[in-house]
Amino acid sequence: MLRIPEGYFQMGSEIGQDNERPVHKVYIDAFELAAHQVTNADYAQFLEAADHPKPPHWEDPKFNHPDQPVVSTSWFDASAYCSWLTRVTGRRYRLPSEAEWERAARGGVEGKAYPWGDEPPESLLDYHLRWIHGPDPVERSNPNPYGLYEMCENVHEWCADCYEADYYSAHPEKNPRGPAAGSRRSSRGGSWRHYIRVSRCAARSSIPPGFKYADYGFRVARDK
Repeated sequence: MLRIPEGYFQMGSEIGQDNERPVHKVYIDAFELAAHQVTNADYAQFLEAADHPKPPHWEDPKFNHPDQPVVSTSWFDASAYCSWLTRVTGRRYRLPSEAEWERAARGGVEGKAYPWGDEPPESLLDYHLRWIHGPDPVERSNPNPYGLYEMCENVHEWCADCYEADYYSAHPEKNPRGPAAGSRRSSRGGSWRHYIRVSRCAARSSIPPGFKYADYGFRVARDK
């Protein structure tokens, strides 16, 4: 778990989709975020201890290496993992908010499209050789300035928030947590199976919380 410092940042993008506008100033309290996405090895401990149902693709050799991120977890599964981790550690674990996730992905660098800058994803080392049949093991890419791996790539990551396309036009400046209700949950980051496999820091996505897709995983946040 790595400390993400408190502070303001510019959230959103003028070059992306309509749901990323307007660019606006947001303040986030300090929190901690996992250096990498929850792995199959991490999730196996939860399955055994909590007697939780295995996700689809759990036995599939394209997705079940211990160091790959766990996939096909619903938002409810991800939340249950956080609740279990809270019980066994005595520390409050949870999913990050959209605003927390974007602040962490940017790594303290303002105005850049990606964690490494504005160069296109295709410029990454071995880009065309990666993510052929599934996600990579975690910590394969270079970390961002906060020390976080695979922000914006590998798998979509569930966020805590309900999703609303025009939420940016009205949300609070400090620690926004999403709308009070909604039929979809927000997610962030790229996907191994998309044509463009790495997303911009500001790119938003969402699906219903019960869906279990092979390119959806998560990473955990923790209160300071």
